[in-house]
Amino acid sequence: MKFVILTGMSGAGKSTALKMMEDIGFYCVDNLPIALLEKFVELSDMRQNAELQKVAVGIDIRSGQALEELRHVLGRIKETGATYEILFLDAEDSVLVKRYKETRRSHPLAGDERVDKGIGEERKRLAFLKRHADYIIDTSQLLTRELKAELDKIFVQKQDYKNLFLTILSFGFKYGIPADADMVFDVRFLPNPYYVEGLRAKTGNEKEIQQYVMQFPEAHEFLRRLEDMLTFLIPHYITEGKNQLVLAIGCTGGKHRSVTLANELYKIMSARKGYGIKIEHRDIGKDVLRGK
Repeated sequence: MKFVILTGMSGAGKSTALKMMEDIGFYCVDNLPIALLEKFVELSDMRQNAELQKVAVGIDIRSGQALEELRHVLGRIKETGATYEILFLDAEDSVLVKRYKETRRSHPLAGDERVDKGIGEERKRLAFLKRHADYIIDTSQLLTRELKAELDKIFVQKQDYKNLFLTILSFGFKYGIPADADMVFDVRFLPNPYYVEGLRAKTGNEKEIQQYVMQFPEAHEFLRRLEDMLTFLIPHYITEGKNQLVLAIGCTGGKHRSVTLANELYKIMSARKGYGIKIEHRDIGKDVLRGK
């Protein structure tokens, strides 16, 4: 039997993930009382119930004080020979606060305090689950379809998942460096298509710009060196428990050079397995008339 405990921070998308897991064939139960977990595992074991091949149970801070008993319950479940996996959904504090404000909900642990106080307390109480998690997905930058794709990789395609999600982000320096960027690279050393007749209004998603930018040996050398660096860094980030890596590539307006090179890097890195990856072009639609 495939038995998954789905847990994580309030506002990180657990309810959405549980529905997605139901869509891929899991029998799902949300907010199961901790005291019933052992019995539920026993009854769900496929040796006794062939209909329940895949089971997911949502457990989170709503369990209250009973959450403290969970680590002992999990220990006893292991002693019986039953196996389980823990999927932990997380998100940055600033993102969680924003989501709570947008939905106008109060955090279950905040009481009369601000939302961020409740989030801090929740992190403390769930820390032991995150430490023992088999899969950690940071949903800070994920769209709903991207979360679905990550769950599909883990539970349908059964890929070797390393708990890291790489975002390759193009941007324009004239609009500011992305606040969430972990690594920033400046590609303004390359000639600017903005000054070439007929190219100004086009973007790095178009063939003409791509051909112009990639005709320079420096562009290929930049990508080669960046690939080498990421090949070295990513396994170490994974070992240290980093869940989210945002790599930002910038040019003047975020429309030509940075978009082209971000696309090329995405092609290179998406061919590798073991972590999630997506690409974003933050400023590609800005400065449409001037095209800089």
